[in-house]
Amino acid sequence: MGFWKTFFGGEPDSPEEEKKNAEAKNFDLLKYDGVKALRIHQTDYAIRCFREALKIHEDPETHDYLQRALLASGQLPEALVELQAMLALQPGNVAVMVQAAHVAFMMEDYAQMADFCEQAIAAESNNALAHYQLAQAKLGLGDDVTAIAQLTQSIALNEQRGEARLLRAQTLLRMGDLKGAREDIDWLLNHTVDHEDVLMMAARLSVAEGKQEEALFIYNKVSELNPFQLDALRERGRLKMDMGDKKGAEEDMRHLLELNPGELDGATGEYQAEGVEKMMKRAYSPINPFGI
Repeated sequence: MGFWKTFFGGEPDSPEEEKKNAEAKNFDLLKYDGVKALRIHQTDYAIRCFREALKIHEDPETHDYLQRALLASGQLPEALVELQAMLALQPGNVAVMVQAAHVAFMMEDYAQMADFCEQAIAAESNNALAHYQLAQAKLGLGDDVTAIAQLTQSIALNEQRGEARLLRAQTLLRMGDLKGAREDIDWLLNHTVDHEDVLMMAARLSVAEGKQEEALFIYNKVSELNPFQLDALRERGRLKMDMGDKKGAEEDMRHLLELNPGELDGATGEYQAEGVEKMMKRAYSPINPFGI
């Protein structure tokens, strides 16, 4: 570049300009090598590229690529550090706050998750996802009442947010509000088609309401849709025992043990000595009727 400027009569680049140009070129090479590596799942190499690029230039997009690569490699605390760096560069970026809350949720750091959610809501009060995430954080912190309020707010902002209705139904059922849980579950059943989580919740609610035949029908439907749904087998077996169907409960127990031999410690060797009925009682007795 300096040669051509001199050749055409211009001034050559100063050493400072040449250094800046070289750094910019190296930054671009490192950043886009990292992007290419990330796309083909070479996460370790991608992480090295992004870290080297950031030594040259602070760039929110590169921090974002780096946090994605760190998440892909299971380095959650490190990914959260990158998101915090992005927030320092872009303090009002709600999308980054929401992503940071998600990573904190994966880390089970509910206090920090709540902090990110509250920041997002302060910046954008009508963000339904942030209200939903704050509810998750409050549940993690044992504050069911605030969680219900946040879920209700999330649904008010976006009535189609099915996961908020499902979580509210689960929470209400645990709190003993069967009527409130039923309203959410009926809405979900009317607006989804054979959604496994919704059907499982509907079955659990029917059990809590004393509607055993209805619950059995729904558990059967879940097992037809997904024969490997262990919770459905486990809970249906317990229900069959409560209904006096020991043979049906035994069939579910045998199937459960075939799919998950570790369901009972030493269960395989205890079939003859302990007896299937005693083993079933031992297996089914700890089941939470709410599935929570």
